This record gives sequence, structure tokens and C-alpha cells, in this order.
Amino acid sequence: MLSHDNLKNRVAVITGGGGVLCSGFAKDLAAFGVKVAILDLKPEAAQAVADEIKASGGTAIAVACNVLEKESLEQARQTVNEQFGTCDILVNGAGGNSPLGNTTKETFEPGDIREKAQGVKTFFDLDPEGIQFVFNLNFLGTLLTTQTFAIDMVDKQHACILNVSSMNAYRPLTKIPAYSAAKAAVSNFTQFMAVHFADVGLRVNALAPGFFATNQNKTLLYNEDGSLTPRSDKILSHTPLGRFGVPADLTGALLFLCDEAYSGFITGVILPVDGGFSAFSGV
Repeated sequence: MLSHDNLKNRVAVITGGGGVLCSGFAKDLAAFGVKVAILDLKPEAAQAVADEIKASGGTAIAVACNVLEKESLEQARQTVNEQFGTCDILVNGAGGNSPLGNTTKETFEPGDIREKAQGVKTFFDLDPEGIQFVFNLNFLGTLLTTQTFAIDMVDKQHACILNVSSMNAYRPLTKIPAYSAAKAAVSNFTQFMAVHFADVGLRVNALAPGFFATNQNKTLLYNEDGSLTPRSDKILSHTPLGRFGVPADLTGALLFLCDEAYSGFITGVILPVDGGFSAFSGV
């Protein structure tokens, strides 16, 4: 196992820490001696992860937090600072999609407007409030969280921020324009922050996961009987490594970008972890 002794006793704040991928981040960092604050809108989900980490000998706390409310973020910061000290590693993992920002079909068909097809939502039916929610959750949630916690990080040695983008930021997926655009904004914002904070030694990078089998996209990837959906077949046919990702596939990239011994001269990078999806042209 590679050594990450540099990370021991540092403080990590992880938003969306009760989810599948971000709970994996929390466990990975805790395994190397990082004190982990798990922030989540669902306190019971955060607590379950914290309990699992503590049962394994790690150090963790669960903190209820809404990344879209500045007051909630400030309360979370106060809790973390009182119990662990100021943040060294900030992982902006809170995000997600909403059906209100999706189209029903992959491509536009004029007949769906002329005939007002039942149950079909076209580009022209997209709900502005739904799109705003998705954009706010992914982008504004990243911005507000960074404003709250990075103010304690700018004077610290080896502090770093890791955002969670998506391979959708490279290639927008059909049906989910709001989510793809929001993650593209996260990638762009990552590069902005990397430049903005470079003079104070704060590195900012992002992970761009490909298709991972999680609770969030379960109905997208699998039928009720457990078989793959047609969309899954299409995804895997465009993934050179031929499978969906699992949380452990992100461990190496997470530790690499958080540990300055391995990535001290890397900032402003959005690292795809997608089985080659973003590199494949389809032919």
C-alpha cells in the first residue's frame, strides 16, 4: 500500500458525505488518519457513515448541512472548527440531478409538439425552476461551501480543495441538459479557483467520475428485474473498459490529489475516472 503519512491528523470536510461515492471518500481518507467531517442534508445518512468509520478505528463526525444555505454552512463550519479544528481538505461532493431538468427523449421530434404527446417532455417543456435547482445544487453549492471553509484554508500549508465534476462536463449526455451544464460549470470554476488561490498555496482540482452504479442512477442503469436497460447497453458499448465504476475506483485519484507528496505541483486539473468513456469517439 502506498504511504500517505502526510494526511494523518488533517481535517477533511466532505459535503454530500452520506452518498455512495462521497461516503467512500470519507472512509478512504479516514483510513489514513484524516479526521473526517461528513456533511449531508440527511443527518441520518451522515451519521451512519461516521459510525462505520469510528467502528473501524477512524475519527469522524456527522454534521447536518444544506449547502445552499449560508447560515447552515456557517453552523457546520463552527461545529467542525470546535471539534476538529480548521479544514485542510475540502471535498465539494454535494450535487445531483432532478427530473424537472430532463427531457424524455434523446433527440427532438417535432411531432411531440404538434401532437402534444402524453408523458413526453421536450426541450421546450423544461422547467426553469428545475434547471435552476440542479444548477444551484451543483455549482452554487460548491461556491458557497468553498466561501465558507476556504477562508480558514488560505493561510494553511498543504491545504487543498477537491471538487466533484463529471465526465458529462466533457461530453453532455442526452436527456440531462441541466446536470451536464452544471457540472461543466463546476469544472470551469475549478480552474478559476486554482488560479485565484495559487498565490496563497491552495491547490484546487476536481474528479470527473464516469458511470458509477449508485442509488441515484439505479433506475437509469437497471430494469426492475436487475437486467441492464438499453441506455446501460449504450453506455457500456462506449466505455473501453467495459464496466461501470465502483467507489474503490476513485480511491487512488482521491488520495493522489489530496496528498502534496504526489501532486504538489498539480492544480486546476479535472481528472476523468470513467473507464475511457470521455476518450471514445464511438468508432
